[in-house]
Amino acid sequence: MSLPYPNIEPVLFQIGPIAIRWYSLAYIGGLALGWFYLTGLIKNKPLWVKDSPPIDRQKLDDVIFWVAIGVMLGGRVGYLVFYEPSLFFAKWETVLGFLPLPPALMTWRGGMSFHGGLIGVTLVGIWFARKHKINMLSLGDMFACAAPIGLFFGRIANFINAELYGRPWDGPWAMVFPTDPVGVARHPSQLYEAALEGLALFAIIRIATHHFAMLKRPGATIGIFLAGYALSRIIVENFREPDAHMPDFPLGLTMGMLLSVPMLLLGLWMIWRTRTNNGDAKIGGGAPS
Repeated sequence: MSLPYPNIEPVLFQIGPIAIRWYSLAYIGGLALGWFYLTGLIKNKPLWVKDSPPIDRQKLDDVIFWVAIGVMLGGRVGYLVFYEPSLFFAKWETVLGFLPLPPALMTWRGGMSFHGGLIGVTLVGIWFARKHKINMLSLGDMFACAAPIGLFFGRIANFINAELYGRPWDGPWAMVFPTDPVGVARHPSQLYEAALEGLALFAIIRIATHHFAMLKRPGATIGIFLAGYALSRIIVENFREPDAHMPDFPLGLTMGMLLSVPMLLLGLWMIWRTRTNNGDAKIGGGAPS
């Protein structure tokens, strides 16, 4: 027995050859709600080191623009490098009836990689912090607070697209996804990820920052996010169907697991290193705020 898949149309509406997809709106919505959440966070000055958030409202607006670029560019390049490098060399195709594009630029071909997006945002954050002489760890903590919002919407979009579904299962909430060539009931692993990487991780970070003063320990909130995401991803990879074009890794490991292990170790180290932090720690450049 399985639950019926809701079969939501991936395209919200279409005007001529231009289609507005839920997947695109997930990125836009995640960035918009993340920006809204962070505007309130930087106003809550007692949460931060010396009651001083790392940036003001004007710089927040600026950095969100660059974060969007880092997410999209890093996410796409990360997917190509980690999961399907053959798209770099694939034959160009015509889209919209007239526009030739390389498949590497077609985000609907394979999609995006979280780990690549994380690298992109990290590079943008380091550059922005150095340019404006901001404590880059506190800036990263700020990003970490809002990141689960985007992850939640992204996984919901994966569910709507009926992609990245789970392994075969005959449990009570299994679903048959219309894009599955085998047509068997499977774990709705996208919803597991939305719950763990999105809702649960957001709640954990919120408690850590608002009840345990973690933002006064620059780098600790980054560590919580990295470790929390990595654990969530490693758990859900046991229920998620591995990509068909990926090689078989030993011990039942997947690419998602292999990429998450370094995140877990780095996250735990960043939490540990701030256990006696007085608010002055920093990595690289940028003056404490």
